[in-house]
Amino acid sequence: MFLPPLAFAGLAALFIMGMNREDPDTLPSALSGKPAPAVQVTPLGDGAVFGDAELRVPGVKLVNFFASWCAPCRVEHPFLEQLAAEGITIYGVNYKDRAEDALGFLGELGNPYTAIGQDQGRMALDWGVYGVPETYVIDGDGQIVLRFAGPITAQELERQIRPAIAEALQ
Repeated sequence: MFLPPLAFAGLAALFIMGMNREDPDTLPSALSGKPAPAVQVTPLGDGAVFGDAELRVPGVKLVNFFASWCAPCRVEHPFLEQLAAEGITIYGVNYKDRAEDALGFLGELGNPYTAIGQDQGRMALDWGVYGVPETYVIDGDGQIVLRFAGPITAQELERQIRPAIAEALQ
């Protein structure tokens, strides 16, 4: 007799607590402030491939997980091109995609990546990727400053990505 109202009250309390989180759109990352996990990619086409050493050189860099089959990846692509044109180093990780499809995607939209590799899921798992697109801002010591899940938009570029880039440069 008391069980259904108690269960309802418990679920309602959980719901209310969930609504009061600071930023409901932010997914937590256990890697923020820690060294970037190992880079485990295979070559994609004739482009340069990157590894762990490139993530630990001075300067800010981004690691962007994308796929040709990902509609939000198309939305964020112009913003990656903009950052690359501004001199930001961006490493691309093509996630669970066919090489010919990924190369076609880059041929159509442009290639903002300094170096790129393919991942069939192992690297994404180690990095805690929820899905594509997902972008990590890395500082000159190879530490993750920000994990950004979802497409980079004009608003998110100014609200989260640029401040993280500035922090990574310090």
